[in-house]
Amino acid sequence: MKELIRRLKKSIGPGVITGIADDDPSGIATYAQTGAMFGLSQLWLALFSYPFMVAIQEMCGRIGMVTGTGLAGVIKKYYNRKILFSAIALLAITNIINIGADLGAMASAVQLVVPIPFIVALGILTLITTLSEVFIPYPKYVYFLKYLALTVLAYILAAFFVTQDWQKIFFATIIPHFEMSNIFILNITAMLGTTISPYLFFWQADEEVEEELVAGKIRAMGKGVPKITNNDVRQMRTDTAFGMFVSNLVTFFIIITVAGTLGANGVTEITSAAQVASSLEPLAGKFASLLFTLGIVGTGLLAVPVLAGSAAYAISEAFGWEEGLGKKFSHARAFYAVIIIATLVGLLVNLSTIDPIVMLYYAAILNGLLAPPLMILVLLIANNKKILGDKVNGKLGNILGVIITIIMSALTLYFLKSLL
Repeated sequence: MKELIRRLKKSIGPGVITGIADDDPSGIATYAQTGAMFGLSQLWLALFSYPFMVAIQEMCGRIGMVTGTGLAGVIKKYYNRKILFSAIALLAITNIINIGADLGAMASAVQLVVPIPFIVALGILTLITTLSEVFIPYPKYVYFLKYLALTVLAYILAAFFVTQDWQKIFFATIIPHFEMSNIFILNITAMLGTTISPYLFFWQADEEVEEELVAGKIRAMGKGVPKITNNDVRQMRTDTAFGMFVSNLVTFFIIITVAGTLGANGVTEITSAAQVASSLEPLAGKFASLLFTLGIVGTGLLAVPVLAGSAAYAISEAFGWEEGLGKKFSHARAFYAVIIIATLVGLLVNLSTIDPIVMLYYAAILNGLLAPPLMILVLLIANNKKILGDKVNGKLGNILGVIITIIMSALTLYFLKSLL
């Protein structure tokens, strides 16, 4: 048993952490909103999106693993500055809004169990997330992230404490349902945006490089080309596939839990943290708010550093600054300054009058709208033999990557047309 646990610990890598970070507060809010608004009619997206998530994240992981450089560093080296800074701008915009929405939701969740002002909860959580990423050494930090991920299991357990029509759930999962309405299509954009998110592209590529640093395969990020074996690539693919599976499993169970609680009781729109928390009452009773708070704060503490960190990696690579969570603050001041600034600017997003839970949903939509240009870049890099040598995309990866890029581009165009 001890040997099995040891192997499991070792097998949990950037792909699993990326997958769990994908179930951030924005994801939880979007899946809950989906269950309330549409019941089981969009449940098929949890299954449908899985192979596409794996394909895109595997490309990003392979790019980082083979080159020893993050996505922004690769773009800087092989593409022009306009493409580089456009990509970074898209990333920064989505990340800062996402950070603000996540922090706001965490603060609202804390208020359910601790009677303190929203601004106080927001300030404390912002301080904790910033200091943890800046001052906790990377090996300890990533170890912490792995176990923090377990908080999402509450959403899986809750589904079994609600009366469910499992036959209906099965068919809703495997048979796609589609409606030609703006709100239905907009929600698909949100669902795909919160599962196939720009910040995860940059994060996984850079974390694969961080893993190589820890293993001694390169001397510094962006300095030296690591020796990668086919076994290394296979292990990364397994890690990524498992991480995305866990992510989509949580998606699946949040939708059916909320559909069987709030949706079944006539709630068709979620506008507060308390509403989402109430969906856990069949599991936790009077402790539902506490369980919800632990889940939101746990995933938020995981996701906010990922959001800020991915922006810091990209900007540092663009300007040639020292970078890496494995470095001390004194050795990578600019890198950590970006993390601090991104988090603090994100905090200011909460000055709006929009409820944090609603803001999370908007953040998911924004991710869906801005992801396609970055996905095109990922596809180009992943097929470039000059960059990846014999580790370029296979046929299946290209097919999946092109299909999801076309789908999300079409959703973006539909959204823009609806504004006219």
